Amino acid sequence: MRKKIHVAVLFGGKSAEHEVSIRSAKHVVAALDPKRYEVTAIKISRTQPWLPAEDLLKSIDVVFPILHGPFGEDGTMQGLLKLANVPFVGPSVLGSAVGMDKDVTKRLLRDAGIPTSKFLTATKSDQISFAYAKKNLGLPVFIKPANMGSSVGVHKVTNKREFDAAIKNALKFDRKILIEAFIKGRELECAVLGNEKPIASIVGEIIPHHEFYSYEAKYLDENGAGLEIPAKIPRKIEKRIQELAIQTFKTLGCEGMSRVDFFLKDNGDVLVNEINTIPGFTSISMFPMLWEASGIPPKKLVDTLISLAIARHKRDAKLKTSY
Repeated sequence: MRKKIHVAVLFGGKSAEHEVSIRSAKHVVAALDPKRYEVTAIKISRTQPWLPAEDLLKSIDVVFPILHGPFGEDGTMQGLLKLANVPFVGPSVLGSAVGMDKDVTKRLLRDAGIPTSKFLTATKSDQISFAYAKKNLGLPVFIKPANMGSSVGVHKVTNKREFDAAIKNALKFDRKILIEAFIKGRELECAVLGNEKPIASIVGEIIPHHEFYSYEAKYLDENGAGLEIPAKIPRKIEKRIQELAIQTFKTLGCEGMSRVDFFLKDNGDVLVNEINTIPGFTSISMFPMLWEASGIPPKKLVDTLISLAIARHKRDAKLKTSY
C-alpha cells in the first residue's frame, strides 16, 4: 500500500485577511482526498509568534500555505519553509514578495511592456496632495495599501475630503500606499497554473453590484457581485488575456499558482490590474471556479498544486550549494 502524502495546511495568520484564509482552508482540506493524503491543519494566530516544531517538519511531505496577505503571501512564510527545506505550494520567495507589493508589481509590468493603469506611490512622509493626484491621474482615483489583498483598505475617491480619509485609512494597513487612476471597464480574471510551463484557465468576469468589488462585495454580501464563467468576450480578447496572464506570471517570477486580474476597456484595450499569488479557495472564489470550468475540478486542482510543489523542490535540490 502506497504511503500517504502528509500535507500541512497553514491558515489564519497575522494579516487583515485572517477570516478569508480560514474560509479558504476549509475548502482546501475538503478537496484533499483522504485516501491519498494525511492532512494536518495548522491555524496561525493573529497575535502569537509561530514557528513550526522541528519534529512536525520532519514528518511533513509538503506544506499548503493558504495564508492571504502579509506574513503568509508576501515571501515571509515561503522563506521560512525554504530554509526548512520543505516543499510548499505556490510561488517561492521572490514571486510571492513581488506579487504582494502592488507598487513593485506595476513597475516590473511597466518595464516588461505589459499594460497596466497609471499610478502614484506614497508613504506617510511623502504627503502627496489631492491636487497633485488629480492633475496626474484624473478623477476618481483608487487608494489602496501596497501590500494587502481582498480589497482591504481600498477606497474610491472623488474629492479632497474622501482623499484625505482614504489615505489615512490605507496607511493603517501598510506603510506604503498606491494611488491609481480609475479605469472604466469590465473586471476580468484568469487563473494560471504551473512551474516552467504554466497554463492559463478560461477567463471569468466579476460583475460588482456595489460601486466596486470591495471586501464587503466579496465576502459579506451574498449578492455583492455576479460571476460570469466563462466571460462573454470575443475569443480574440480571451486569448489576449490568457497570454498576458502567463506573461505576467513569468515576469513576476511566479510558480505553482496565481490569479491575474484585468480591466477590459470599451475600446478593447486590456490592462493588468494585479496578481494574487495565493488566491482565495472559498466556495465563491474565482481561482477554483475558473479551473473547474476549464476541466480541472477541486480535487484534481489540489493534487496538481501539490505535485508542482514537490517537483519544484526536487528540481531546486539539484542546484549546487558549494563551489
